Amino acid sequence: MIRDDNEAILNQAALWRDAGQSVALAHVIATWGSAPRPVGSLMAVSASGAMAGSVSGGCVEGAVVMEAGKVLADGEPRFLSFGISNEMAWEVGLACGGKLEVYVEPIQ
Repeated sequence: MIRDDNEAILNQAALWRDAGQSVALAHVIATWGSAPRPVGSLMAVSASGAMAGSVSGGCVEGAVVMEAGKVLADGEPRFLSFGISNEMAWEVGLACGGKLEVYVEPIQ
């Protein structure tokens, strides 16, 4: 299933690029404990702020979108790490606790 999701996300990113927009691609590269999305999940973010796909949810997703904007502004990829105690998990969108790492890069 993730393969089909990722194909649709990459197709949308290609459409944005074909329309002349810059695009950043976020990849879930590692998880520990519970995580909303598995390793390999993708999210594309266009320069206009449109999104396709998901890497987590809640505040984590918002933080990834903000970092994607920075990636598009300076062209430098980012390695992001999110982790939370079970007590704070609901507040930041990692409902079951756990940790995840996300790599965000501009795509050409």
